[in-house]
Amino acid sequence: MKKLLFYIFALISISGFSQEKDQEKQELMALKKANNFVYEGNEKAVNNDFVSAEMAYRKALSQQATSVAGAYNLGTSYYQEGSYNEALYRLQQATKNATSKEEKHKAFHNIGNILMKENKCQEAVDAYKNALRNNPSDNETRYNLALAKKCAEDQKDEQQDDNKDDQNKDQNQDQEQDQNQDGQKDDQDKQDEGENKDDNQDQGDQDKKDGDDQKDDQGKPKEDKKGQGKGDDQKKDQQPPQPQPGQLSPQQVKNLLEAMNNQEQKVQEKINAEKQKGVKVQTEKDW
Repeated sequence: MKKLLFYIFALISISGFSQEKDQEKQELMALKKANNFVYEGNEKAVNNDFVSAEMAYRKALSQQATSVAGAYNLGTSYYQEGSYNEALYRLQQATKNATSKEEKHKAFHNIGNILMKENKCQEAVDAYKNALRNNPSDNETRYNLALAKKCAEDQKDEQQDDNKDDQNKDQNQDQEQDQNQDGQKDDQDKQDEGENKDDNQDQGDQDKKDGDDQKDDQGKPKEDKKGQGKGDDQKKDQQPPQPQPGQLSPQQVKNLLEAMNNQEQKVQEKINAEKQKGVKVQTEKDW
């Protein structure tokens, strides 16, 4: 039983070792094919046949996705064609798969060049710094870094100037808007003032008309008959009645009657006196 178990474990170990050898063999074959395609692509690129070179590099990556040479050379080919977005993607892929500082230095250096082409100066500064971290002695990278810093500073100053111009533009727009609002308000005030003036003029015309109505043809103020009549009524209530021309008041009539009665009485007395003179006074009774 123990011997049987021993043989089983031995077979399993041999089988596992064989699979590992096969996997390593396949990886070596894929790397060899990828390198062959890279060499082919390099030959095409030297002859400026970038289309064929691109196809060869793609085949290299299909054989080995982590091929740093395939990604780097494909990115460089795109860069020479002016396809900067594709070149940037492939070079970033190379920096992730690179295992040596020299490979990383070259990839970051070319990334900086692409970013400078696209006027992304601050990002290019970061790329060149990463390249110098992997190879501090590269003077070309150092020179490119200085250019990128100068470009980034100029862009920063331009951005500040643009922001200042935008702020001034916004302030001018706000001032113009305020002036327009003030102008509209002034126009409204003038319009209201004109309306009030018209109303006052209409009121003045009405007052003038009323004043003219209260004047006669000669321009003299007319007497207020209504008020005069009311005053006369009040005077009638407060004062004794005044005699009208050609008429006698009741008091005068009374006085006149009394005078006439007195006069008549005097006349009657005079007549009676004369009668008594002519008549013999009878002293005794006539029996």
